[in-house]
Amino acid sequence: MLWNLDAFWLTMAIAIVVVFAFFLGSAIDTLVREDGFGTTGNMAIIFGGFFLAILAANYQGYSLHELHRAIMVGLAGAFACLTSLTLLKALAARL
Repeated sequence: MLWNLDAFWLTMAIAIVVVFAFFLGSAIDTLVREDGFGTTGNMAIIFGGFFLAILAANYQGYSLHELHRAIMVGLAGAFACLTSLTLLKALAARL
């Protein structure tokens, strides 16, 4: 799906995800404070998880031609990535 976008729409998709990731990263940083990765770190994890989940779904053969499916897969991947890294950080802090 991402490879079929032209340069303008790919740039717009990246920009929209970066803006939403910044707001979500800021809100999550307010909630978890020391246990998180900071606003920029949370934003980078959400951004990377979003696009990696879409690319992984495409690689597995799932069709994400409908926008709501792509957003659902991307958000699930973003929060799964953030949750797993936060859990690993909390476990490392306890050891």
